[in-house]
Amino acid sequence: MLDQPDRLQQVRRCLKPGMTISYFNSRQNRLMDAVVEEVQRTSVHVFDKTSGQKWRIPLYMINMDGTDTDIHAHDRSEKLDKNQLKVGDTIGYHDRQNREVYGTILQLNQKTATVLTSTDERWRVSYGLLFRVMDGEGRHASDAGLIEGEIIKT
Repeated sequence: MLDQPDRLQQVRRCLKPGMTISYFNSRQNRLMDAVVEEVQRTSVHVFDKTSGQKWRIPLYMINMDGTDTDIHAHDRSEKLDKNQLKVGDTIGYHDRQNREVYGTILQLNQKTATVLTSTDERWRVSYGLLFRVMDGEGRHASDAGLIEGEIIKT
């Protein structure tokens, strides 16, 4: 969008105060919902619904088209990396005694993820050691794209 200034103008014209938008937060590697408070020349002031804070974000970070920003791995046997995880994902890893430890991602660092374990401990774990955890209904905890339903026998 930086190479297309007319695209920025189109985005700016579509935005109105009070409008709910989503923008990409690179620190959490996910889309965040926010309410527009003020539109400026190259940025917009928003109220983040998740954190309850006010932010100024550049226009190019706004997801006007509802584009899927998730990076999907081609092979599930590959180790996880930073691009495949989001803050709030439920994951697991094996500790030094080879016990399985489960937790939630608090922060995505350059080489490690900060994990809050089920015993309320914080650990920094290398991405290569992490694995996804399935919830009780047999789907990925972070996979909201699945359709739920019942199988009907005829």
